[in-house]
Amino acid sequence: MSDMPGSKAQYANPQKERRGASRMLHATRYSLLGLRAAWGETAFRQEVLAALVLVPAAFWLGRSWVEVALLAGSVVLLMIVELLNTGIEAAIDRIGPEWHALSGRAKDMGSAAVLLSLLLCMGIWGAAIYQRIVHG
Repeated sequence: MSDMPGSKAQYANPQKERRGASRMLHATRYSLLGLRAAWGETAFRQEVLAALVLVPAAFWLGRSWVEVALLAGSVVLLMIVELLNTGIEAAIDRIGPEWHALSGRAKDMGSAAVLLSLLLCMGIWGAAIYQRIVHG
């Protein structure tokens, strides 16, 4: 077997050998499994429940497609960052339960990313609500 890019010997993960529709089908399945796993996280469940209210509300509050996209997109972005943070935490926890400064730092940075995305979301929604109240 060759070590050239694309050769079977190159991949430790046999899923990397999939191509075309098979790869897309398997990637979709793994993504759905990831969402199912994330549902076990309280923060993600709370964000999904908020999204069920906020995304439809974005269509009422937004006055143009750009505003709707910003409002709905900020909610989806928060969920994306939460998923990435959860992935970081899972990877760190897999390494071992003992405390390590770098592990703590990685988890803290993931948490900070969630905080920043939450503040961004709140800022966008706050500005939109303010505009609606003040300028009718």
